Amino acid sequence: MAQLSSSQVKTEEVMAILETVPDPEIPVISIVDLGIVRRVNVQGEAIEIDLTPTYSGCPALDVIPILVKEALAKHDIHNAVIKNVIAPPWTTDWISAEGKKKLSAFGIAPPTADTTDPESLIPLEEKIVPCPRCGAEKTTLVSRFGSTPCKAAFKCDDCLDPFDYFKCH
Repeated sequence: MAQLSSSQVKTEEVMAILETVPDPEIPVISIVDLGIVRRVNVQGEAIEIDLTPTYSGCPALDVIPILVKEALAKHDIHNAVIKNVIAPPWTTDWISAEGKKKLSAFGIAPPTADTTDPESLIPLEEKIVPCPRCGAEKTTLVSRFGSTPCKAAFKCDDCLDPFDYFKCH
């Protein structure tokens, strides 16, 4: 992408830049694919970006705006106002289809349902979570919390690999 002046930047160009910003905890997925970029508004010289954290206590909460500013600065955009927006709260429903594929390829099982699906209410102990490595459906919950609070730890009973599962919420 060519250098942009903030007076000529378009919303689509800002979104394209944001698609290059990785989530600090899961670097194979962008903040756009993770669904935390809620709004980009470009009005002349003014650029507003709304971000919704996955959790209010997310350790990456302070890092993500810095990464966004750095990515924009590489394109000579220095005037963006970044806001953390907590309502409505982030949901795994906002993870893009491409993001779910990237999570699985990285070894993290994506949510098995969206929050409007009755399957999302099945207790973790009873949930069928396919192994992202071998695809087996015979897996066991190890811990309700995985590497981060938004994930649960599972192990595959076939290939024996441990893996995280992104809990529906």
